[in-house]
Amino acid sequence: MEDEQSFSDICGGRLALQRRYYSPSCREFCISCPRLSLRSLTAVTCTVWLAAYGLFTLCENSIILSAAIFITLLGLLGYLHFVKIDQETLLIIDSLGIQMTSSYASGKESTTFIEMGKVKDVIINEGIYMQKVIYYLCILLKDPVEPHGISQVVPVFQSAKPRLDCLIEVYRSCQEVLAHQKATSASP
Repeated sequence: MEDEQSFSDICGGRLALQRRYYSPSCREFCISCPRLSLRSLTAVTCTVWLAAYGLFTLCENSIILSAAIFITLLGLLGYLHFVKIDQETLLIIDSLGIQMTSSYASGKESTTFIEMGKVKDVIINEGIYMQKVIYYLCILLKDPVEPHGISQVVPVFQSAKPRLDCLIEVYRSCQEVLAHQKATSASP
């Protein structure tokens, strides 16, 4: 079963949450951010090139124009490949683990996998960001030395920064999968 719902991020931007229920033990959540706006891209590019043309008219040096074009193109490629994330996905399978994938605007993907044996819990935590209190989803990892301790806190959906209402939807579903995993591991 699949459904899609609209939410907003902490700044009021639009987000789309796609939920895929494969079975009681496997669920996938995909948060999509808006694509890069052609209007803002054009505005930044024109501003840089107009400033370079102004310097060119003052100095009459063509290297300034060439450098402005080169720097703008490199900056855009760097932004698309390393910064702009279009989609973040969380896949939770009770017998295997949790996989987090970030898809960049350039097509590059970054994936992190956490074995279910290392997962202590999935929680909603709060933090301070730009003079605001925000909520974010975290995966608590078990401490290998201390059985009741936590070794690491892994934040989820770091780029999208969805609001609490979206996080609650994902949290409840993750807790259902974790409860299913505990129930199946406890029964002989």
